[in-house]
Amino acid sequence: MCVQYLTTVNTDWVKAHFDLDLPASPAHDVFPTYPGPLVLKSHNTGRTAIGLARFGLLPSWAKEETFGRKTYNARAETVAEKPSYKNAWIKRHYALALADAFYEPCYESGAAVRTAVKQANNEPMAIASIWDTWTEPETGELIVSFSMLTIEAGDHPVMNRMHKPEDEKRTVVPLRPELFNAWLNATPEEAHALLQLNSIPELEIA
Repeated sequence: MCVQYLTTVNTDWVKAHFDLDLPASPAHDVFPTYPGPLVLKSHNTGRTAIGLARFGLLPSWAKEETFGRKTYNARAETVAEKPSYKNAWIKRHYALALADAFYEPCYESGAAVRTAVKQANNEPMAIASIWDTWTEPETGELIVSFSMLTIEAGDHPVMNRMHKPEDEKRTVVPLRPELFNAWLNATPEEAHALLQLNSIPELEIA
């Protein structure tokens, strides 16, 4: 489960893949409740946009911002059913979180070692995510937030090395570039089909 990642600073890569300008982010090392760059598409206008969004999804009914501290990852197997995520999933609020690397604990030494995972080709990653909007009760500010999707990773050569030996192996889903548009335009059925290990580019430990 990804609780920390590095936002990308590769403006040229973002421009080449999305024809968008990467916004300046106040945080490069992102934890839940921190802002990170997110690419999403409006299914009403067909417009693709990029902006900063909070890591940790806030459903519209959340009472306070701290709710997002426990909704930073959504399991692909249950995302359509869980109250926190199902509205975003059904409304096709699919997005891509842009990262240079993400961190997981590796226990191969017998202790937890904070380990960075990146693309083998050293390019940034676009991680399959869902987003929603939440209104701050006191100020009326509209806040966009997101959660990264996770899948079972026992058969992945890198991700099966993460977490405790007895724990379930899971990973977020960085998508291959040829799948970016498919994810942003997906129906719920198509989105589920994309959340597979074979959608992930080659990864390595940084």
